[in-house]
Amino acid sequence: MTDAAVEEGDLIARKEGSAGIIRLNRPKAINAVTLEMFHDVDKALDAFEADPAIAVIVLEGAGERGLCAGGDIRALWESSKVKGDLGKILWRDEYILNARIKKFPKPYVAFMDGIVMGGGVGLSAHSSHRVVTEKTKLAMPEVGLGFFPDVGGTWLLSHSPGEIGTYFGLTGQTMNGPDAIHAKFADAVVPSAKLPALREALTKVQPGTTSADVRKLIDSFSTGETVGPVAAQQAKIDALFSHDRMEDIVAALQRDGSDFAQATLKTLGEKSPRGMVVTLKLLRLARSARSLEECLVREYRAALEVFASDDFREGVRAAVIDKDRNPKWSPPRIEDVTPAMVAPYFAEIGADELKFP
Repeated sequence: MTDAAVEEGDLIARKEGSAGIIRLNRPKAINAVTLEMFHDVDKALDAFEADPAIAVIVLEGAGERGLCAGGDIRALWESSKVKGDLGKILWRDEYILNARIKKFPKPYVAFMDGIVMGGGVGLSAHSSHRVVTEKTKLAMPEVGLGFFPDVGGTWLLSHSPGEIGTYFGLTGQTMNGPDAIHAKFADAVVPSAKLPALREALTKVQPGTTSADVRKLIDSFSTGETVGPVAAQQAKIDALFSHDRMEDIVAALQRDGSDFAQATLKTLGEKSPRGMVVTLKLLRLARSARSLEECLVREYRAALEVFASDDFREGVRAAVIDKDRNPKWSPPRIEDVTPAMVAPYFAEIGADELKFP
């Protein structure tokens, strides 16, 4: 790959010194990722993996607002409306890429500055070195779209301490940088003003540099923070979110009566009841998963069911298309979500099953 192989367009991939730089380049859309961009990331990783002069990968987002606001939800919504196949294709290729990033043989550094959501989490939080800043706003807000935390989100959330992952997965609440470290979505807080110097240092590391050496380099720029505001609520969250049924979590919050519990109840009241029930089941199953791939296979089955659902179309309509923030969920109440409604999200899908190269 030449120094300016994919110079402009929605993805920029180029060599800078010994670093393979991958820049998401849709700043007006906070770098929301399209199917073509996933393909371009994959091609860039092919080239960088094969190039012995490349010591490290650096993922970054163009513009000031964030690394990535997620996938191209509008395109998925339009395809879902006409029973198209974009969901089937995009999520398959995206999830295979997520698994590849987790196993990538060279150090892979993600600059998780600003907004990092959904698909942006999938491109960054599975990497070997995850750098957040004081501007980081990381979230998996999919339950507000009639969906669930995908891109391996169920694997990541199920590895957060205690019930922190259950809380973030069901509420879609935002983590700051230290919260992301506490939840095991990130590794180091680096002040955003120091990112250019860290980036420069990464372009100078020697080929063959180990992950431990890269970690040491990043730590030399780090503030050392590891605990954010949500971590302070860990004991309360563990008590309230330890249940395996949504009705029991809601009942626990109602009994608790604290300001935190009341605010959390209000947040859950805005989410898709079906989305929350499916999410909670996925998170509980993920706890016994042996690998990220196992979670991605399960997420893919559930995603194809979501894609065909009215809840997904209604959630996206209310949040992204009409922006009236007033979705009419089906069914409208948690207690109306039956096992028969949930079962198809977990059923095997035959020839469509997600397979990894």
